[in-house]
Amino acid sequence: MRARYVAGLDLDTLLDPDGGHWSKARSERLSLVGTPIDLQPTASVRVAWLGKKFGAIDRVSVAAVHNGSALAFRLEWKDASENRTLDDITAFQDAAAVLLPSVPGAPVITMGMPGMEVNAWYWSADEDDAGRHVVAEGLGSTRPVGERLVRGRGLWKGGHWRVVISRALQVQTSEPVAQLKPGDTTQFAVAVWEGGHGERAGIKAYSAEWRELQLEAA
Repeated sequence: MRARYVAGLDLDTLLDPDGGHWSKARSERLSLVGTPIDLQPTASVRVAWLGKKFGAIDRVSVAAVHNGSALAFRLEWKDASENRTLDDITAFQDAAAVLLPSVPGAPVITMGMPGMEVNAWYWSADEDDAGRHVVAEGLGSTRPVGERLVRGRGLWKGGHWRVVISRALQVQTSEPVAQLKPGDTTQFAVAVWEGGHGERAGIKAYSAEWRELQLEAA
């Protein structure tokens, strides 16, 4: 997939899920599967979800653009319900994330491994316009790195989500995160949580293989 370069876009425009800059960005449809139950990081989750179906969202369309300094992904998927409220007992929020390798060759299926980290840019419907920036080096190892680095904005309408997740190409940190520049080629994967189906944490749908991403030269 190619991340189209669009000069002169400010961040608020870049984050608009219905912005005109998306009309010329070629999208790619990805198939999603539920994270295998044996890859859940805790025994309690494995027992609670054994035999249950999860990974409710099975398909997502992805497009990407950048303005020379920030990269944005737009994810689109069908979802009959808009779940923005987080309640620890009865309800969970819809969410999505884009995963990039911090180190070439890092495995996607296990969220990296020791010494081969991955970097996730995460959006949650209950924290719209904010985002989380995390690193992982294996199952159950996810940790936040930096604040206010990721921005996300979601629009639910007519049974569809359109969500934009963005971060600067380069960030000031000693943490093992993806550092990018125009003209680079990297990889990405995505994950989607259907809150109305009770999905949260490791219970999600995801693209099980890396896809190539080429950033157009500025």
